[in-house]
Amino acid sequence: MSRVCQVTGRGVQVGNTVSHANNKCRRRFLPNLHHHKFWYEEENRFVRLRLSASGIRTVDKLGIAKIIVRLRKKGIVV
Repeated sequence: MSRVCQVTGRGVQVGNTVSHANNKCRRRFLPNLHHHKFWYEEENRFVRLRLSASGIRTVDKLGIAKIIVRLRKKGIVV
């Protein structure tokens, strides 16, 4: 399973760790992903999504119904 938020699309980024001596080494910045269950009233069931922290706030703001409509338009099975 890839490390990508299902709502925001936020994924892994790459960059450098830079030491005090200015030595550079490649590293990965991982998104803050969580599995979260939401109650989907229209289908009377829980929906489990893998979301970043900002994705959870987006669902709280817009509502799970609008988010599921968006995901299904993208072709994601929910």
